Amino acid sequence: MIFALTVLAGALGAVVRFLVDDLSRRRWPAAFPGPTFAINVTGSLLIGLVAGLVMFGGAASEWQVVVGTGFCGGYTTFSTAAVETIRVGGRRGFIYGVAMLVGSVAACGVGLWLGWLL
Repeated sequence: MIFALTVLAGALGAVVRFLVDDLSRRRWPAAFPGPTFAINVTGSLLIGLVAGLVMFGGAASEWQVVVGTGFCGGYTTFSTAAVETIRVGGRRGFIYGVAMLVGSVAACGVGLWLGWLL
């Protein structure tokens, strides 16, 4: 049952990611790579929240598998962030690309930590 729920949650996460990305790019077309950044930070916040609930709130560990691995695995994307970082670095310069990479990892870490605190 956990397997099936994780698969469904992953599919849902992928669809939500597509919708958020598509709507963001329509609303703010020049915000590249803003949508991916926002998706990864909010996904990290959600993973942190679920981990905190499991570790300290008495939630069943299955929630971490279904929401963390399933939904957030489908919702967030390291590979797209990596490709966008390389593209930005190529267009705007190496330093900008490195700043984007470090900033993205730091922001996701802060999101994870804040979610865990909640």
